[in-house]
Amino acid sequence: MSTSWAATITVALTGASGMPYGLRLVDALVQADAQVYLLYSQAAQIVTRQELEISLPARAGEAAAWMTERYRAKPGQILGFGREEWFAPVASGSNPPDAMVVCPCTMGTLASIAAGLSDNLIERAADVVIKEGRKLILVPRETPYSTLHLENMLRLSRMGVVILPPNPAFYHHPKTIEDLVDFIVARILDQLRIPHQLAPRWGEPEA
Repeated sequence: MSTSWAATITVALTGASGMPYGLRLVDALVQADAQVYLLYSQAAQIVTRQELEISLPARAGEAAAWMTERYRAKPGQILGFGREEWFAPVASGSNPPDAMVVCPCTMGTLASIAAGLSDNLIERAADVVIKEGRKLILVPRETPYSTLHLENMLRLSRMGVVILPPNPAFYHHPKTIEDLVDFIVARILDQLRIPHQLAPRWGEPEA
């Protein structure tokens, strides 16, 4: 893991609604000079097209190149890995990232992580982060939660996993959808201890 970056964060995009959160997170991490290991599912490609009218490239390397250009990242700052790329750094505890965020996170992915299935690189990367004692943040986009969903989340929470539902607040008087997205991404960055100025904090005067 390179020491030239402020942090190395794995970002996994899955097929839940809420892709604006995931892409904005990548953008914010790039601006914070963090390295991003990008993972995403086939369903995430479908959701990205549906919600943002963006065609995410099928090949992880091409997606990383596309995001590098889109977010003006430095060479090598965004690295993409396919779902079966078992030689990726994130697949081994010998080279774990500083933290991992699954955003948005489907309930299927959440359940698989809770069960330790590791059937694809996203699940394996999450398993590595848990076993190595690094921070794992899941951003589950579902409503209402079933008892099964809640039990899986409780099981993960007891392991130290952060469950961060994308529930925006309104005390900062958001004026755009982007303001609502930034509020959630700001909470994720707070959990990662990455400085930002995306959204005002409680008790601070508005700009």
